Amino acid sequence: MTKKEKRIMTLAVAFAFTFGVMPVSYAMHIMEGYLPLGYCLVWGAVCVPFLAAGFFSIRRTLGENRKNITVLAMAGAFIFVISSLKIPSVTGSCSHMTGTGLGAILFGPSAVSILGIIVLIFQAVLLAHGGLTTLGANTFSMAVAGPFVAFGIYKLCGKLKVNRYVSVFLAAALGDLFTYCVTSLQLALAYPAEQGGVALSAAKFLGVFAPTQLPLAIIEGLLTTVIIIALESYAGPELSSIGFAKPHH
Repeated sequence: MTKKEKRIMTLAVAFAFTFGVMPVSYAMHIMEGYLPLGYCLVWGAVCVPFLAAGFFSIRRTLGENRKNITVLAMAGAFIFVISSLKIPSVTGSCSHMTGTGLGAILFGPSAVSILGIIVLIFQAVLLAHGGLTTLGANTFSMAVAGPFVAFGIYKLCGKLKVNRYVSVFLAAALGDLFTYCVTSLQLALAYPAEQGGVALSAAKFLGVFAPTQLPLAIIEGLLTTVIIIALESYAGPELSSIGFAKPHH
């Protein structure tokens, strides 16, 4: 990372710390207007360092080979399509696949933060899916937390010599589920139960999500694995250009 990039990252982290820890004045895409303003600002601030890191990550990827934009655009399109297929929930949110595991596996989790926020903006404006006021919260859960978990699981499986395709499946499925764990926590923090507080509220939100999200996570894991197999068969040079690792043995 260059000195200029380090300065920008330092400013982004400082911004997140300044606004992310401010006192809140109010005791899987979260819809427009569902979160109090203070929470919207905090989650937006927390996302800033990840977005800055994602910008630099994508710039380096494209700087190494401009043709990498083809696979990058494919990963972004996959996120847009698969996360637009939503199943309504009674909690003020909705259940859907995220699609971010694929991008995290191919490009790393930082790059997915940029892909994710672009997708979320388009969905909020064009599909009324999510919202602009809740953009920060939705970005953190779907485009930051989920991808980092997916990437970590994939790398851990690699170190443990787990089969490549099993690794992809686990990374995509568990990354999807973690997104909804974070979403449940976000909703619980904003709307804690009168008795039991945040913990009980989070458990209730998770209970509502689980019946639809568990099977959706399995489906996402399978779809992501199929796409990786297809890319290995028909886009070998493109995968090599982005440094995609060889299969685990």
